[in-house]
Amino acid sequence: MEQTNQNPDFGRLSIISAVIILAYALVPFVQIPPQSIAIRLPWAIFNYNFDFGTLVSILVALLAALGVDWLIQTHPNREGQTFLRHGLVPALTAWVIGVPLSLLEVGLEWWVVVGLGGVLLTFVLVAEFLVVDSKSNAHLPASIGLTAISFALYLILAIALQASGLRLFLLLPALVVTLFFLVSRSLFLRTSGDWNWYWSAGIAFFIGQLALGLHYLPIQPLTFGLLLVSISYPLTLLVIAMKEGRKGISLFLEPFAMFIILFLLAIFTNG
Repeated sequence: MEQTNQNPDFGRLSIISAVIILAYALVPFVQIPPQSIAIRLPWAIFNYNFDFGTLVSILVALLAALGVDWLIQTHPNREGQTFLRHGLVPALTAWVIGVPLSLLEVGLEWWVVVGLGGVLLTFVLVAEFLVVDSKSNAHLPASIGLTAISFALYLILAIALQASGLRLFLLLPALVVTLFFLVSRSLFLRTSGDWNWYWSAGIAFFIGQLALGLHYLPIQPLTFGLLLVSISYPLTLLVIAMKEGRKGISLFLEPFAMFIILFLLAIFTNG
């Protein structure tokens, strides 16, 4: 099997990470009055408040998606792969970095989050570059890392949305659509380029029904997020194991172990 040994362009990688982190670092020092946008429908009126932090979060997510495409252009085996394939996880990573930054006062903890966010974003960009070549020795560990990070980011997203008190008609589509693409991306990486849309849709729909019921229960946002991930992540691992042709106990070992760990964490955090 022909192997390739390619590393991402350090200059491009540094520029992408630096621009995104710099954008977040400027947020506390730019004061712009929030703007309210009202969408009027015959049966309801929806009000959305946008401040500078919200605008930056949207822009950095777009920058991350376009940036990883720019980074991958230097890969000799790119073969027409676009940011639609590689941009989801970097965009979600860039957006999630802003969640704790919007809740913390500027201080030591704030700067620590900025630094750790920059490290995480760099890792995701490098991993997306490595998974371009399915024949590379780095493809499997990079794919496993991206899958784990995807669901960690989904956990943060679920916690943030539930803690914000978002209405169900907005919360549910955000959770279901995001999970659909994350599961599709994870299955694509681990099953030789098969998007497995039907499995992704089934898992996303099931988790949506679970979120619908959990939304009205008196549980902590952290517990809410952990319960969703304790089901969605093992289900994704189970589908991957089936696609890889595992049999017997090896088919259920990893998914069951992750379910037990995450479910116990969810129970203990709701105490």
